[in-house]
Amino acid sequence: MQVASKFKFEYRIAIIYFIIGFLWIYFSDTFFDTLIKDKETLAKLNILKGFFYVVVTSILLYYLVKTHMAKLHTSELLLKQRSDEIEAQNEELQLAKTKVEENELFLNTIFDHIPNLIFVKNAEDLRFVIFNKAGEQFMGTTRSELIGKNDYDFFPKEEADFFTMKDREVLNSDNPLMIVEEVLNTETGIKILYTKKIAIRDKKGNVKYLLGISEDITAKKEIEKQLIAAKERAEQSDRLKSAFLANMSHEIRTPMNGILGFADLLKATDLSGEKQQKYIDIIQKSGVRMLNIINDIVDISKIEAGLMQVDIKNSNINEQIEFIYTFFKPEVEAKGLQFIIGNTLPEIEANIKTDREKLFAILTNLIKNAIKFTNKGTIEFGYHLIKDNGTDKLKFYVKDTGIGILKDKQEAIFERFIQADISNLMVLQGTGLGLAITKAYVEILGGKIWVESEEGIGSTFYFTIPSNIEMEAAFEIKKDKGSLDKGNPAEKLKILIAEDDEPSAMLISMTVEGLSSEIIKAENGSEAVNICRNNPDLDLILMDIQLPEMNGYEATIQIRQFNKDVVIIAQSAYALSHDRQKAIDAGCNDYIAKPFLKDDLLALIQKHLNF
Repeated sequence: MQVASKFKFEYRIAIIYFIIGFLWIYFSDTFFDTLIKDKETLAKLNILKGFFYVVVTSILLYYLVKTHMAKLHTSELLLKQRSDEIEAQNEELQLAKTKVEENELFLNTIFDHIPNLIFVKNAEDLRFVIFNKAGEQFMGTTRSELIGKNDYDFFPKEEADFFTMKDREVLNSDNPLMIVEEVLNTETGIKILYTKKIAIRDKKGNVKYLLGISEDITAKKEIEKQLIAAKERAEQSDRLKSAFLANMSHEIRTPMNGILGFADLLKATDLSGEKQQKYIDIIQKSGVRMLNIINDIVDISKIEAGLMQVDIKNSNINEQIEFIYTFFKPEVEAKGLQFIIGNTLPEIEANIKTDREKLFAILTNLIKNAIKFTNKGTIEFGYHLIKDNGTDKLKFYVKDTGIGILKDKQEAIFERFIQADISNLMVLQGTGLGLAITKAYVEILGGKIWVESEEGIGSTFYFTIPSNIEMEAAFEIKKDKGSLDKGNPAEKLKILIAEDDEPSAMLISMTVEGLSSEIIKAENGSEAVNICRNNPDLDLILMDIQLPEMNGYEATIQIRQFNKDVVIIAQSAYALSHDRQKAIDAGCNDYIAKPFLKDDLLALIQKHLNF
């Protein structure tokens, strides 16, 4: 515009100058030629006329240029003012842009640090225009891959149809929409959302966008599920415990009835020797049954308290299998069943390091169950060596042709008290703790247990333990046995019985009277210490732990201060593993839990006194 204006001004000056010059020359020459005839005078006038023309045109040009320059200056001032205004506007725009960018960054920072999924869709085509970082992570893709796309690009058609329907429902309504459990199939797996959707309108009330805010409640729903399951387990546990207590009452009262009833019958003076022996056998069997019940309760208590310890020793599996077979064979055959033993390992591979007592308990529990639930057919048990993930393991089995186990009960039977809750087993004896104890023992030994069963056909219980084969174990075991057998019978023993319970003291006294030359009794710990101090020739002390005045631990500690040689065997109704260790730490040579059988006590005495 400025170039065009400048060109127009120059063109105008040239035309004016040309016209004025032409008119001046033409009219002045004509005028002077007509008026003045003297050439000399005419020449002078022409010179003056030229000067006059120059002066007049200069003045005219000056005013024209001045006027134009004034206009130009004014234009420049206006232009500068406008330029300043534009620059100020640009600065304001830049500041506004910076502010917008800062606000956008601020909002994006907030959005990206909100753990909930936030998205905005265009109301027209429901394509995503905003997605926060949580949304990216949730969808398992990047923001750039989300923007401009819709639900059909990410979800199956049925899901996308549902989302679109809900979106349109929100856009056509003035109210927000809550979707309490919105299930999504994402790249990262099945997710459950709690979603709120809101329509965003402009000032005129036209719907422009749809805002969605979703909370991932997958973990919460899983926790709720776990809490419900835990509640159900707790309720089941309470129910099972109630059933267990009812069953336990029956289990304890039944043998007690046998013990008390037949003990009362033994008072009769006219009983034949055969009847007396029969009654005594019933009392013994009832006592053993009650002891088994107590042992089950003690064992499960030790397991739950984490007090069950492992005693790893050399053991010959073949010998243990043969012993169990011999032990149960009469009972199995008495029911008319066939008893089969399966043994596939050579002698040298049958020697392992394990907890012999726990392995024995596992096998006997499973065989007892097989006998209990089998009325005809066979019972078979055995083991073989297997490879499990490159590790040698022993796989044991106990197979029966009994009543079988329902499919939905095959895991439950390993839970505590469960027998008391299975209606078709209620008629059978037992605490419902045997398989729970068995499972715990297997796991303590580093193995696992499972069952394969078909109702009416039978069951096979399997369990594995690490083999831990010891090639020299057979020699060591035989050597230990030999040392026991070669001992010469000792002379009669001088024995101190420290026991405050009169029936127990009498029982112990009658048990060891065949071994003793003299039996001394003490009813408290202090008395036991004094007797031992006054009788340095004592061979054996049978020390009860729960004594009045001074307990058995303290009495043993004091005795060991002046007598290091006397054999002290602790005996207690406490049956936890740490009680045994506590007795050994106090100075006892060994420990036996009450109630005990005569042969068990005599074997323990023989072990330490070679009797």
